[in-house]
Amino acid sequence: MTNINPIPDPATRPTLTVTEAGSLLGIGRNAAYDGVRSGEIPSIRVGRRFLVPTAALRRLLGFDQTEPAA
Repeated sequence: MTNINPIPDPATRPTLTVTEAGSLLGIGRNAAYDGVRSGEIPSIRVGRRFLVPTAALRRLLGFDQTEPAA
């Protein structure tokens, strides 16, 4: 079976641009930036740039589930 998941592996691509994340989420650029500003889309700020951590986006969408600590 092939992997149809379009979100890259965090080991090979640790961050995405906001525009790339928006495209993967099926929303436009402005909506993606609105999501980043409101905190709905996880992001980090580097200087004036916002980047979306790939691992956080995968968790948000339920691709990578982590077990809660006992």
